[in-house]
Amino acid sequence: MVNSSVATYQFETTGRADAAADRVCEFYTDHPYPPPVENLDRARDEWSDESRLRAEYHLVWPNNPYRADLNILVAGCGTWQAAKYAVCRPGARVTGIDVSSTSLDHTERLKRKYRLTNLETLRLPIESVAELEQRFDLIVCTGVLHHLADPEEGLAALRSVLAPEGAIYLMVYAPYGRAGVYLLQEYCRRLGIGTSTKDINDLASVVEALAPQHPLATLLRGSRDALNTDALADALLNPRDRAYSVPQLFDLFDRNGLEVARWYWQAPYLSRCGSISLTPHATRLAQLSERECYAAMELWRGTMTSHSAIVYHRDRGTRYEEVSFADDRWLNYVPHRLPSTLCVQERLPPGAAGVLLNRSHQFRDLILVIDPPEKRVFDAINGSHSFAEILDHAHVSAPAARGFVQKLWDYDQIVFDTSQT
Repeated sequence: MVNSSVATYQFETTGRADAAADRVCEFYTDHPYPPPVENLDRARDEWSDESRLRAEYHLVWPNNPYRADLNILVAGCGTWQAAKYAVCRPGARVTGIDVSSTSLDHTERLKRKYRLTNLETLRLPIESVAELEQRFDLIVCTGVLHHLADPEEGLAALRSVLAPEGAIYLMVYAPYGRAGVYLLQEYCRRLGIGTSTKDINDLASVVEALAPQHPLATLLRGSRDALNTDALADALLNPRDRAYSVPQLFDLFDRNGLEVARWYWQAPYLSRCGSISLTPHATRLAQLSERECYAAMELWRGTMTSHSAIVYHRDRGTRYEEVSFADDRWLNYVPHRLPSTLCVQERLPPGAAGVLLNRSHQFRDLILVIDPPEKRVFDAINGSHSFAEILDHAHVSAPAARGFVQKLWDYDQIVFDTSQT
């Protein structure tokens, strides 16, 4: 049933790839997305803090010592993503490719404004990426693969230019949370809605008139650019998109010689996180295989609109070493706080010293209420000291802290540098 329902979410996935690619190219040339920006000052200032760079690095590579001189490919860079990577990571070499000349023009303006000598842009389809004759440490491909005529061909092309120890940060659409999008896509097809300015403006008015119970109206309430015309066109009038459930995504990786190192935000997929962990099904979920649990959690959460994963070569020389709390190695991990985390200290429940949350999480049940000893541990995390040193400073024993440290990891509060273990 899952496969047959997801098939209805695929639009124009057959036919000649070259003609279809031209339609997508034309679409993004006329309707660049994401909406262009003229200023990257805030991003530049935020990422000037090296602790942010180190946290992001160790989210992708917990086992490796930090390095800034990465060779990065932004595949399908849109209007500003490659420029943002270049401005935020001045020690890296960034290549941005896209099929939209409009998007690349916007990127080039940012390149000139910020004098990004570490950025190169090319008009090139993902399927032809081997023409770059390079290998990349990090490939960023977010919101692109699902628009290709043949996503498998695109993913295989990216894998072919991934360095042996490299990683792909991939985001693709998820089907269940986008049900409202697919309803309105079908609605637009039935009415023959085109991409003229008048058609898109009329469509925006129609979307505003949706009943509040409509799945799309529910989704748009949490969107920052819900009624931006190019965003609306991208969601509802795109010539082609498809979505991947968790099992379909793992199958895609398996067929292309890739393995998942971790979800970019892992807490929503873990049955030991959030309100599901307090239900009678928590034990059953814990007995499932990792993949089956992820698939079940996607179904239980119901409103995931995308999946973001860090993936490696399956046959990489040194395997991704799982972060583990089964022995005392974790005491030598050096934790880094993720920049999107927040400790709330207002209107706390009795006995609590804070409530931890990750502002990037979509789901509001993914919070941690912490007591005073736990807050001392959390406050001592500065990206420089191991947990053995942190616990000594906080006057908390390792047995008492182990469970809390694992929760910090599970709930996307921290990542680890395990290269010294």
